[in-house]
Amino acid sequence: MIGTLYGLGVGPGDPELLTVKAFRKLKEAPVIAYPKKRKGSKSYAQRIIDVYITPGEKEMLGLVFPMTKDPDILEREWSNTVELVWEKLKTGKDVAFVTEGDPLLYSTFIHMMNLVKERYPEVNIQTVPGISSINGAASRLGIALAEGDDHVAIIPARDDYETMKKAIVENDCVIFIKVAKVMDLMLQILRELDLVEKASVVTKVTSDEEIIWDIQELDRAELEYLTLMVVRK
Repeated sequence: MIGTLYGLGVGPGDPELLTVKAFRKLKEAPVIAYPKKRKGSKSYAQRIIDVYITPGEKEMLGLVFPMTKDPDILEREWSNTVELVWEKLKTGKDVAFVTEGDPLLYSTFIHMMNLVKERYPEVNIQTVPGISSINGAASRLGIALAEGDDHVAIIPARDDYETMKKAIVENDCVIFIKVAKVMDLMLQILRELDLVEKASVVTKVTSDEEIIWDIQELDRAELEYLTLMVVRK
């Protein structure tokens, strides 16, 4: 019998924002798969679930995901990762892959799920929804993302002036994820539109490392990858 692959959303950072169902699957699954950093430090998702896992009670499967756009490296590394998971599944063991936020919203799990479906269609794949950083940010910032007929957009921020500006102009609320690398551009657009006061920026929302930024400090700030911006007009 082949095991089930679970994609577990473990929330935006605060371990208490794990759902009851995700907690149950963590306890039931014999194998916990998680993104692993090459340098050995714990990944964000791993730190979230640490409080719920007793050392030695689970088989912990650390998976390295390459941060590159080289197609040859990506194909090789992803192939190795899928095979590592399959080695557990084919022995009948369920594998719970943990990912911060939600497993079907800009998650590493999506690509894994698609590759497993392609190579091993006999595998049963299930997902458990998680609270995203978007919901976490709305709560921590006290911002209602939408009401009535408001339009909301979730945009991966990129170095594209016209597209980023258009997103702000055409929507009532925009959540820009991965915003750290283009913060200077985003601030330029906000100032041109006179919307600086309508923007909020937060890093590692709800975690014990959370930073809610003063917009005026962002011109000289060094921002971490897990930073998002909410622009609510």
